[in-house]
Amino acid sequence: VGTSDASPDEGVVEDLPLIDEKAVEQLTEGLISHYLPDLQRSKSALQELTQNQVVLLETLEQEISKFKECNSILDINALFSEAKHYHNKLVNIRNEMMMLHDKTSKLKVSGINI
Repeated sequence: VGTSDASPDEGVVEDLPLIDEKAVEQLTEGLISHYLPDLQRSKSALQELTQNQVVLLETLEQEISKFKECNSILDINALFSEAKHYHNKLVNIRNEMMMLHDKTSKLKVSGINI
């Protein structure tokens, strides 16, 4: 009945066999020599991939800036078209005003006061 006070790990250390340190070292070296080349290749592949991504990002940023410049040029072209349209309107208004001035001048010469 008094066994609930005992730790469940009690006596486990005594049950473990003795570990040969040399065997652990050899197993560790074997494990490392087996996986290390693959890990080093993976590391270099990841570094190359990262470098390629950096180059790709820089290229994308340059292309985006080119598209922004193209949009600016299109906006400038639209602005020039609009300016030409309003210039034509002004020329037409000026021509109408000159024509009206000529007509009023002729009417004044004819003796009709306006």
